[in-house]
Amino acid sequence: MLVDKHGRQLKDLRISVTDRCNFRCRYCMPREKFGSNHAFMPRRAFLSFEEIEKVVISCKELGLEKVRITGGEPLLRPKLHELIKKLSKLNLDIALTTNGSLLRKHAKDLAAAGLNRVTISLDALSQEIHTKMTDSQTSIETILDGIDAAIEFGLTPVKVNCVVQKGVNEAEVKKLVSHFQGTDVIVRFIEYMDVGCTNDWMLGQVIPSKDLLKYLQKDFDLIPINSISSSDVAKRWMHSDNSGEIGVISSVSNPFCGDCVRARLSANGYLHTCLFASGGHDLRAIIHNSENITTLTNAIKAIWARRDDRYSEQRSTGNSALPRIEMSYIGG
Repeated sequence: MLVDKHGRQLKDLRISVTDRCNFRCRYCMPREKFGSNHAFMPRRAFLSFEEIEKVVISCKELGLEKVRITGGEPLLRPKLHELIKKLSKLNLDIALTTNGSLLRKHAKDLAAAGLNRVTISLDALSQEIHTKMTDSQTSIETILDGIDAAIEFGLTPVKVNCVVQKGVNEAEVKKLVSHFQGTDVIVRFIEYMDVGCTNDWMLGQVIPSKDLLKYLQKDFDLIPINSISSSDVAKRWMHSDNSGEIGVISSVSNPFCGDCVRARLSANGYLHTCLFASGGHDLRAIIHNSENITTLTNAIKAIWARRDDRYSEQRSTGNSALPRIEMSYIGG
C-alpha cells in the first residue's frame, strides 16, 4: 500500500483541465490580477484527454478511487464529455466542480458520458451579492437552472459549495439552507481560505464553522451525522425532520491535513501534493514520451512517498507569506 510520510494514501486526484474561467471571483481570480493582460497557459500546453487518461491509469495502480474534474471553469474546455467517457471506463468515482453557468448546456452529455456527480459553486442567492463576489453578469437563475439540470440528468447527489466571507455574504447562509431544504441538494459552507497569493486573504475575514453552526441552529434544528469516509473534508449535519443535509468545511479553524488523500494535476501536467503548494512536480516529459505506464506510475509513486505537506495544520505568519500556486491553476 502506497503511503506518504504521514501514512496517507493517494485516493483522490483533482484534475484541472483549464486555468481559464468566465467568472472573476474575488477570493479566487480577482480581476485586477487576472485581467486582460494576464498570461494564461497557452492552450497547446494543456494535456490531451489521452494524456490525462494515462495519468489516471497510473494513479489507479497506486490505489486511486476518485477523480474530480476542475479548473478554472472546466466546462470551458471543449468536448469535456469525451474525457469523462474515457475516465468512466476505469471504474472510478468521477465528479465535476463547476460554477454552474454552463451546466444546463452540458449536463445531458456529461451524464451520458458517465459522470457520477457534480458540485456547483454558489455563494449567494442575492443577485447583487452574487454579482459582487463573482464579478460577472451571470444571473442566479442561470446557476439554479444548472443545478436543476444536474438533478434532471441524475448527476446526484448535487452539492452546492458556498465560500463564506465575513462582511460579504454571511447573511446569505440561512437563505441557502432554506432554499435547498427539502431537496436532494447538499449545501456546504467553506471557510474562506488563503489559497494562492492574489486574494488579499486576512484571518479576520474567516467565520469559523462552529460560529456558523451556532448561527444556523437558531433557525434550523440540525443534528450531526457520520462522515462516509475519514478523508471527507466536510462535517455533515442533517435537518432533524430528515428534510436535507448541510456540511461545513473547516479548513482554517479545524484543518484536516492528517486525513488528506488528495493530489492535484494542473492542466499542463504538473502534479501538486497540496492545495497550498508553492510548486509542483513536472511530469510532462514522462507523460508525453513514455509509452510504458509503469514509468509514470513509478514517478508518481516516488513523489507521493516523499510527501510531507501539512500547510493548514502549520499555518503561521511565516508560512502564509510564502509563494503559493493559485487555486485557478490546480482547482479547489
